Amino acid sequence: MNLMVNIRVALRALRSNMLRSFLTVLGIVIGVAAVVALLGVGRGATASITDRVAGMGSNLVSISAQMRFGPGGSGSSASLLFEDYEMIQANVDGIASVSPIYTSQLTVSSSTRTSYYSISGVTPNYLDVRSYEIAQGRFISEEDYLANKQVAVLGSTVAEDIFEGLNPIGRKLKIKSVEFTVIGVFAESGSSGGMSSGDEIIIVPLSTGYAKLFGSSAMSNGQQTLSTIYISAASAETVDQVISDCELILRSDHALTLSEDLPFSVSSQAQALETLSEVSGTLTAFLGAIAAISLLVGGIGIMNIELVSVTERTREIGLRKAVGATRKAILVQFLIETLTLAILGGVIGVFVGSLIALIFTWTGIITAKITFDVIALAFFSAVFIGLFFGLYPAYQASKLRPIEALRYK
Repeated sequence: MNLMVNIRVALRALRSNMLRSFLTVLGIVIGVAAVVALLGVGRGATASITDRVAGMGSNLVSISAQMRFGPGGSGSSASLLFEDYEMIQANVDGIASVSPIYTSQLTVSSSTRTSYYSISGVTPNYLDVRSYEIAQGRFISEEDYLANKQVAVLGSTVAEDIFEGLNPIGRKLKIKSVEFTVIGVFAESGSSGGMSSGDEIIIVPLSTGYAKLFGSSAMSNGQQTLSTIYISAASAETVDQVISDCELILRSDHALTLSEDLPFSVSSQAQALETLSEVSGTLTAFLGAIAAISLLVGGIGIMNIELVSVTERTREIGLRKAVGATRKAILVQFLIETLTLAILGGVIGVFVGSLIALIFTWTGIITAKITFDVIALAFFSAVFIGLFFGLYPAYQASKLRPIEALRYK
């Protein structure tokens, strides 16, 4: 019996019991669709995270205080000082721009509502190191900073919440009972690699914040403190040297020896991107493993159905052997049946999984990313599963002895 005859016999056997064949294929479809959809969503999430972090620039370096916990579980941290910013600005080479930030949660009120928001005091060069865009109005100027002016730039979400769709430019709001005039609104940006979102902050001049908003919480031993220092390195090649120089200056400013732990985190966006990529890659692999379980269950279903088919067709197998069919021909016939089920399930599963991923993208929940290697992995995994789980039933069928098979009732 040649290959084409085996294929025709296998297809005829599958058509003879359409419901059973459909249910068998359904298990493979679910498994393949799960692999395609979950890996697509996982890769889409990874790409979204890395694009946002990379969009902030690989040259960005951030410095912030690290929380340290003592034996009793109490937390403390060294204070990052405005003086540290001045020393870094004056003494570190390879810097394009540097901006100090102090952030605090304060009450903000307008004529319609009162709520807590994140208030950040910054210098005019803040936009040189953070990739935010102004959608309306303008940003803080040098004059605003030097004159301690009571002006504010709002994130897009804050502007919508406070002024409920009205044009916020020129309108007044109160931060901790101090009246500010809105001079600008950021374009919508979304979150960026775990850092604060530009949509949900209010920016004021740092000088004004120190003088009228932050009070004693922004002081340590008579010195003004900072939450973060952002640095834009002149090039990607100078980032490591900038980090090293900043660490040396911080040790000098805070009287720390080289053997003591630095109580500050000095990191670049490239390092954050690498960490996020590792984490998201692990999560994607985990999602793929969960989906593979569904595919494995589908394979077990194939083996179960084929074993039932072998039992039902025992007399048919005996008759074929009696008229000259070899063990190899019987083996190939049943393998073709399982491979047909697996291939059909793989094709439909790829379509269904891609459709699910597109639905996620269309609804805006997350942008799924379906690539050729994901489709190939899911499809050929289904084929392998079909072949692997079909081997045992095919072998059982091929080793039946003709006389015993013909006697089977």
